[in-house]
Amino acid sequence: MDVSTQDDMVAIQPGQVTLTDRRTRRSWPVELAPYQLAAFPVTQELYARITEQRPGTARGERLPVEGVSWWDAVRFCNALSEHEGYAPAYRLDGDDEGIEWNANADGYRLPTEAEWEHACRAGTTGPHYGPLDEIAWYRGNSDERIHQVGGRRPNAWGLHDMLGNTWDWCWDVYDAEVYGSYRVLRGGGWFDEHWSCRASARRRSHPSFRVDDVGFRMARSPR
Repeated sequence: MDVSTQDDMVAIQPGQVTLTDRRTRRSWPVELAPYQLAAFPVTQELYARITEQRPGTARGERLPVEGVSWWDAVRFCNALSEHEGYAPAYRLDGDDEGIEWNANADGYRLPTEAEWEHACRAGTTGPHYGPLDEIAWYRGNSDERIHQVGGRRPNAWGLHDMLGNTWDWCWDVYDAEVYGSYRVLRGGGWFDEHWSCRASARRRSHPSFRVDDVGFRMARSPR
């Protein structure tokens, strides 16, 4: 079965989520319109089918793609949008320094971190949407390796691997004043301890970095 195609996009209802940052001890509410989020992270099979590239070190069609930068992820979203006849969500400069998000486009894009957390929680309020060993691959049960998508129990909205396995790139800049262009990562990965695999946990990385526990999943704004 192909995963992370348009048939696997889950409709997420509007709502509100409160984001928190432990470093600054800041919290802020975000109102969300309806959107769609992929039930699975983008797989190696789908990424290779669209880009003819297989980044990362692990190999497996149903493994989440990893070793992809934030720039790789946004370029993939545009490529898949064009492949499936949608309007690309991003306008990119050739030097990978400038990007503009067209919020009116119906193409694939990265979720905002508010969208990501709202979908991850699926109506729950605790650090996890279920017992961590049942819902996530993390250091305590992963044998320190990546696993196929969909191998753990989904949340109440049918989303798999929101916690553990690979971190998800999000659209947002983490903290421009302190970290410049660094982008937000969410969800925790296969090598992380349990405290990193929480619905509220935030990590950051430079948009050009490629790491073996970082992938992404796609969102869309329905039109």
